[in-house]
Amino acid sequence: MLKATIDADTFRELIDAISALVGECRLHVSESGIATRAVDTSNVAMISLELDAAAFQTYSATQTEIGLDIAKMKNILGMVGKNDPIDLELDAEGRKLSVSFKSYRYSISLLDTKTIRKDPNPPTLNLPAVVKVTGEVLNNAIKAASVVSDKIAFKIDPTKPAFTMIAEGDTDNIKLELGKDEIEFVQVAEARSLFSLDYLKDMGKVIGRSNLIEIQLGIDHPVQFLFTIAQDSGRVTYLLAPRIEAD
Repeated sequence: MLKATIDADTFRELIDAISALVGECRLHVSESGIATRAVDTSNVAMISLELDAAAFQTYSATQTEIGLDIAKMKNILGMVGKNDPIDLELDAEGRKLSVSFKSYRYSISLLDTKTIRKDPNPPTLNLPAVVKVTGEVLNNAIKAASVVSDKIAFKIDPTKPAFTMIAEGDTDNIKLELGKDEIEFVQVAEARSLFSLDYLKDMGKVIGRSNLIEIQLGIDHPVQFLFTIAQDSGRVTYLLAPRIEAD
């Protein structure tokens, strides 16, 4: 059972965060809120997301699991005004989700959860370097790097300390170095890994709206981006595997 009302902007944050990586997901509903964990089709990137009941204007639910077509939901949200409340209600059989706003009432057929990939097990990571930066700075760096390359290197030099982002193309390159005045060094350690900008560009569209992003790095290890949504009532973690270049 699920019956809830949520602000359109908050619901859009939720759907946008998921759609950056996957087109469908298993949504776990409980009395305390909703959650999902999903991996992209190439097994390169993963999202973990939790949204507390406090993020909703009204919320009543019991433990259940639904299969959500994220692409379809994004299309519906294109019809919703910025400040419109959205009413969500799961039917008794758990097969359809009613999405209502203004005078519109969509009845959405849910996906069979048996056809959706099982929730991935998050890897056990102990990434030694942790920094915090604004979402705008990180997203701007990703966009700038994509002009010259399809990959970007994240590096942390503990001797300065400095966090550096470098993108090198066939003929052009770009480098951004951030020091203590522009970034918060939570845990200082040597780190360097290379990542695909194809994934980071999609993540960046969501990350760029966040006031603060926590970045966890290692040496040739995945990177983790942690941030909040829904005025800190929701938590998102993006995990991206490194890109290994042949010698």
